[in-house]
Amino acid sequence: MKKDNELTPEEYHVIREKGTEAPFTGEFVHTKDEGIYVCKVCGAELFDSDAKFDSGTGWPSFDNPANTKNIILKEDNSMGTHRTEVECANCGAHLGHVFNDGPTKTGQRYCINSVCLDLKEK
Repeated sequence: MKKDNELTPEEYHVIREKGTEAPFTGEFVHTKDEGIYVCKVCGAELFDSDAKFDSGTGWPSFDNPANTKNIILKEDNSMGTHRTEVECANCGAHLGHVFNDGPTKTGQRYCINSVCLDLKEK
């Protein structure tokens, strides 16, 4: 598990202070490599590359988690809007938000910050 002092300032801001990386700047926005996306802090399996799609929003988007036991969904009323926050269930890392406007049959769009993820290629 990565300790807080091992995170870059941007990683710390997003993961621990619930920030957001700038759109279209993240490492995994346009990645099409196959594998499993894991939590940058603890390595928990979060999203399979098969669930990734281009939402056009500027952040990696997924229609379904790889393992629902590895994520926690929390109500988020910050920034004057109602959203659902996505956290790593193992270490509490803020990952992003989930919205009910996805284009696939799940109807979900997990909008996740790249700095919260590592990709373990298949």
